[in-house]
Amino acid sequence: MDKITQAIRTQLGPTSEKEHSNPIFLTSSFTYENAEEMRAVFADEIDANIYSRFINPNTKELQDKMTILEGTESAYAVASGMAAMFATFMSLLKQGDSILSCNAIFGSTHTVFTKYLPKYGISHKYVPVNATAEEWENAIDETTKMIFLETPTNPGLDIIDLEMVGEIAKKHNLIFVVDNCFATPIIQTPKEFGADIIVHSGTKWIDGQGRVLGGIICGKKDLIHEIYLFSRSTGPALSPFNAWILSKSLETLDVRMERHASNAKFLAEKLENHPAIDWLKYPELPSHPQYEIAKKQMKNGGGLVVFNLKGGLEAGRKFLDKLQILSLTANLGDTRSIASHPASTTHAKLTEEERMKVGITPGLIRISVGLEHREDILKDILQALN
Repeated sequence: MDKITQAIRTQLGPTSEKEHSNPIFLTSSFTYENAEEMRAVFADEIDANIYSRFINPNTKELQDKMTILEGTESAYAVASGMAAMFATFMSLLKQGDSILSCNAIFGSTHTVFTKYLPKYGISHKYVPVNATAEEWENAIDETTKMIFLETPTNPGLDIIDLEMVGEIAKKHNLIFVVDNCFATPIIQTPKEFGADIIVHSGTKWIDGQGRVLGGIICGKKDLIHEIYLFSRSTGPALSPFNAWILSKSLETLDVRMERHASNAKFLAEKLENHPAIDWLKYPELPSHPQYEIAKKQMKNGGGLVVFNLKGGLEAGRKFLDKLQILSLTANLGDTRSIASHPASTTHAKLTEEERMKVGITPGLIRISVGLEHREDILKDILQALN
């Protein structure tokens, strides 16, 4: 049976009401028939609900669906994508360990690496987005315990060869963590290329309508159990309502991503040679620097397009101000198309030198392509460019 069918049909068993769509379990705790049952549950002798900070039927359903879609052994859901990141790092690393990462990463992840993990004695080292296998290997030392990357990268849409990095991680017995937020498990499944942990911000494409926050961590059972133990004690719990929303959203993720990607490719092809644009990147265009890698590990190009405007920062401001349909917001992965300016928003905490190193130029515009009619999205962008 196809994984899409499995995920859609995966539900908790019905209650006595025999509902077709699962209810929301808005409860902080769960009850037991007697003292012995309660003791056995707390002693992990019986698998049952204890407290919604640990697990809830709605979060369990979400986890089960994501396990199917990513093809992993287990999954755990938390309150946001960054909660998923931090829980992964703090539960799997210790003082004296270091992370080897691609330098093109989300701004908040960069902040965690540079400002917060050092307080716990955890360091990091960056390699360029286009690093060779030799450069990745040369950056490994005796403190390296984890390799982390995101692909496609945020916001530059660079593609990193998962197979290459996965082989390096396996050779050196390192935990390989992939942020798969931009691609989703519909477009890319990093486990196929050796990833031990796959992290998602469910807030983006998984929700798909800009409604709720959520984070999901998928991976090897023993590693996910460590993340679960850390999270149940430190409290980054996903609300049952948000889990219910995200679980229902997964049932349409496949068809939504197909439309997002087809709209994005249409826009990229129409805009690539526009005179106001210096360059444009979309993974499914032959002009993309890592086009061959994208073809190898992605089913399509996804729902994001980035381009650099001639005229830099001022041109970027004028473009955003002239848009009439596209939204200006920090989110992405919505039904509604969104335009953002990473240099002044999501990656503003990086220095100008750091931004330039990862290709975040002053005129860089990121378009999260929505589900509107493609001609309407194109017309709005063209009138703003012109």
